[in-house]
Amino acid sequence: MLWLNIKRVFKSGLQSFFRNGFVSLSSILVMSITLFIMSSMIFLGGFLEYSLNKVKEKVDVNVYFLISASEEDIFSVRKSLESLPEVSSVEYISREKALSDFKEKHKDDELTLQAIDELGDNPLGASLNIKAKEPSQYAGIAKFLDNDSNLLLKDGTKIIDKVNYYQNKIIIDRLSSIIKSANTIGIWLALIFIIISILITFNTIKLVIFISKEEIAVMRLVGASSKYVKGPFVVSGILCGLISSFIILIISAIFAFFVGKYYGSYFSGFDLFDYFIINFLKIVAVIIGSGVVFGSLASYMAVHKYLKD
Repeated sequence: MLWLNIKRVFKSGLQSFFRNGFVSLSSILVMSITLFIMSSMIFLGGFLEYSLNKVKEKVDVNVYFLISASEEDIFSVRKSLESLPEVSSVEYISREKALSDFKEKHKDDELTLQAIDELGDNPLGASLNIKAKEPSQYAGIAKFLDNDSNLLLKDGTKIIDKVNYYQNKIIIDRLSSIIKSANTIGIWLALIFIIISILITFNTIKLVIFISKEEIAVMRLVGASSKYVKGPFVVSGILCGLISSFIILIISAIFAFFVGKYYGSYFSGFDLFDYFIINFLKIVAVIIGSGVVFGSLASYMAVHKYLKD
């Protein structure tokens, strides 16, 4: 009996969907616009995440050691840093590498290169380049470097010449603030679009219910339950959501390919089509899931309100 009722509900929902073709098309159009905005938000979120990660890669803390610091001492410090949960990576830059990089950077400055050569010895100390997992974690790493007793030589002399965290602190704090704001704005925008989508779809579905008011009245007169009355409209809403989702997925794929191929250079290396392919399953799940939820929820709310009235 249950299975028979389910089949009837689905059959009635399909009939309602095709019988009210113009209204169903309107619902599909409204939901398609909403889902396209959502897919655009996904692409925008991917681009923002890519851009922030690029900026993160450029933010670091450098620990400069005294010339007297041995490699053994420096490697000991590196080992201590690598054990910190906040640290993503630690790169060792030897004195020779530091000098080579310095000369390369100033290869067009003859006076500076001559001054280095006249010294006769390498004036640069080794250093460690530290990258944290999150920009907000650099403060803890800097504090560790300031307080760690292992950073002293046997005679009590410090082996660190300078930590440039405090010179970079403004940039690091600003980046942390941008990441936090971007996440908060993204959440609020998503919630706003979800609410708007449900309300618009709700009002569109009300047209279907108004057209079918005589049919609903007959169903109620013969003793049909509220669930049986609501069922066909929910099925119709789900169909609208599914069709809208597939349309938007196709449009999103074409849009991502077109933008990635012809305008990729404007996005600082971010390939929109690659992002679409890599996150295909996630995008499909979000778009189809949203379409089904919007359609079914809006239909249920509309018919529920009508039955209460």
